Amino acid sequence: MPSWIEIKDISKKIDDFQLGPVSLSIEPGTITALVGNNGSGKSTLLKIIMNMANADSGEIRVLGKPVTGQDESWKRHVTFQPQNAIGWNAYTGEDLKRLIAPLYSKWDDRLFGRMIKLFEIPLNQRFGKMSPGMQQKLSLSLALPRSTDILILDEPTASLDIPSKNLFTELLVEWMEQEDRAIIITTHQADDLRKLADYLFLMRNGQAAGHYEKDELATSYRRYWLSAMPAEMLPGELSRSGNELISADSDATEQYLLDQGIETIDDKSLELEEIISLLLK
Repeated sequence: MPSWIEIKDISKKIDDFQLGPVSLSIEPGTITALVGNNGSGKSTLLKIIMNMANADSGEIRVLGKPVTGQDESWKRHVTFQPQNAIGWNAYTGEDLKRLIAPLYSKWDDRLFGRMIKLFEIPLNQRFGKMSPGMQQKLSLSLALPRSTDILILDEPTASLDIPSKNLFTELLVEWMEQEDRAIIITTHQADDLRKLADYLFLMRNGQAAGHYEKDELATSYRRYWLSAMPAEMLPGELSRSGNELISADSDATEQYLLDQGIETIDDKSLELEEIISLLLK
């Protein structure tokens, strides 16, 4: 199936920061998380995808159309929620709904009403008077009901309390299952990655640090405690300390240990956060 978003060799220099070249494909039916340290270029990349910032080189196509072309009809199929909504402070939730809903032919008013009720959002209050958490809840309640093919969320759960994070995760999974859709999120929340992401695209200092299928990544990395540590480096070995070894290829490591007759005292899978930390070093 053709990719819905095709990013090819995108580069942009901002003062002393260099983004890219970055290449990435987003396919329908998938959730891709952009993961990296603060300042790694995730939000900049999202703005370039939405043609809110110009790349110095490279090309992006959304649903087959170049984002820098004259035809911007592709934007009707994309919802983008930035970290901070600009220009909303003077409007109430009711005002924002009246402004946004008519722009989207598949607007789901039932879902909007459901989210407003679940998150207990005061629609008669001005956006600028709301707490950061309530602003985020309203922003999400104005994003999902647009029912676009592609949903791009920049740190969607950053200001939410734990019950609201769990509720939003359930709503997002339900939303994703209704139709063939694609989601890109940026997040520092480990729970978001574990519960939502199919793929992880890692970024470090503006550069791509790897594109991984999350479940494969989680099963490949493993920690072993060995009865005897061989002097030579093992297949898949990332690091060792005493009789403890961390592997990035558990199958290759275990085959080597079996062939060499080395006993494993214990072994344990790594948490996803630890794997990401290792990859971003």
